[in-house]
Amino acid sequence: MGALEILALALTHPNEFRILLQFWNYHESKRDITKKEEHPTSGWDRPTMRRCWELLDHSSRSFSGVIKQLDGDLARIICIFYIVLRGLDTVEDDMSIPDDIKQPLLRSFHEKTVTPGWNFNGSGPNEKDRIVLVDYHVVVEELLRLEPLCRDTIVDICRKMETGMADFAHRASLSPEPICPDTIAEYDLYCHYVAGLVGEGLSRLFSASGIESPWLAQQLELSNSLGMLLQKTNIIRDFREDAEEQRFFWPREIWSAAEYGSDGRTPATNVLHAMIVDALRHACDALDYLRLIKTQSVFNFAAIPATMAIATLELCFMNPEMFEHNIKIRKAKAADLIMRSTNPREVGLIFKGYARSIHAKTSPADPNFLRLSVACAKIEHWVERNYPSFVRLPPPDSSISNGVVFDSSDARSRVAITEAEADRRAAEEKRKLEIRERIVAGGAAATTNGVSSYASAAQNQGPPWEVLAFVAAAVFLVVALSVGIVLAVVHFTA
Repeated sequence: MGALEILALALTHPNEFRILLQFWNYHESKRDITKKEEHPTSGWDRPTMRRCWELLDHSSRSFSGVIKQLDGDLARIICIFYIVLRGLDTVEDDMSIPDDIKQPLLRSFHEKTVTPGWNFNGSGPNEKDRIVLVDYHVVVEELLRLEPLCRDTIVDICRKMETGMADFAHRASLSPEPICPDTIAEYDLYCHYVAGLVGEGLSRLFSASGIESPWLAQQLELSNSLGMLLQKTNIIRDFREDAEEQRFFWPREIWSAAEYGSDGRTPATNVLHAMIVDALRHACDALDYLRLIKTQSVFNFAAIPATMAIATLELCFMNPEMFEHNIKIRKAKAADLIMRSTNPREVGLIFKGYARSIHAKTSPADPNFLRLSVACAKIEHWVERNYPSFVRLPPPDSSISNGVVFDSSDARSRVAITEAEADRRAAEEKRKLEIRERIVAGGAAATTNGVSSYASAAQNQGPPWEVLAFVAAAVFLVVALSVGIVLAVVHFTA
């Protein structure tokens, strides 16, 4: 932002200016991959890996920022993973490549990805990311440097994704008119291929790198849902841009429904709302997935795009301007989401806030009114079930020992306090009972052990010392009496 833009923002949107000022001053990057001490893990000292980082910046500045903040080798691994899939997606999106060339290229892309020196110069001159394929040989070189488990994961995801992309690209080439998915199931399948598999690959790489638990790689459904939420949000937001390029992803099953009418802005807005309902059904699974992540940098990497997605859906809702031009959330809102997306509870509250905002704007005249209400209620129910609103965290300087504060104005607090008190008394009684049992058991064991020890000592060590002392004293007494008698006799006879 230029100086004039900053001044205009401070005068017209002072609250947004304050948020951006906080972001610029306090939200510093946790890692700089260009520093010398980071070279062993970031690979910045190698020209090939440095070129990979440049390709990442060229392809997506938004994802580039969060990828670079990942810990250790994981940042480099995810960078290569992203560029490989970006190269595959570039081939699939390039409408200038004939289908007879595109099909074998797509279906063998996973093999070319591990072929040293391979690159592709046949992309159209207007293709934004053609440079990724032109310099793909550096990506291949860095991919082959990875650990076998990570390398095999990237190649496997690439193999699965290329199959789906090739099928959809071939179908599009056979039709003289632009096509779109016919059913919601077909739409879901497409989103699974282009984004759900990305979520699966990321989970597998998180586990393979050792940063996350091994079982995270098995959460395929939750990983898929997070990827599909992000992809469907992008499809909704980019409608105008895709339409200008003769690409249509909104399924016919939704926009051809009789309840939406045929012409006019109102039916189009209703169709938009149906698309948002379809995207929101993945929200709760995405939140469940975020709760499984234990590493802060990995959580930020997954949570920030998710909160951006729900904010974008709220921006698109009842906003016919998105049919006229591409819309994006404001920079201040994005900065605020980045600073807040630090833990599952806060992310859940962000989702809850935007779900309430969507529901507040819903009109009963909308055919999707009931479906939207249910979708928003599911998000709010998820947040309330996992992070009840009547339970609050105390201030950092508080002296409260149990770590929670109940809202006295909420009736549920009385129930929770009563149950907590009953649990405390039950635990105390149980503890007392265990102590008594240990004392009784310890006394019996001590008595038994004492008798056994006494008998064992008597057998192993002979007579006890008390008996020996008694015998010695008796002998001494007898000797003393004998001596006394002898002395008395001698005295009286003399």
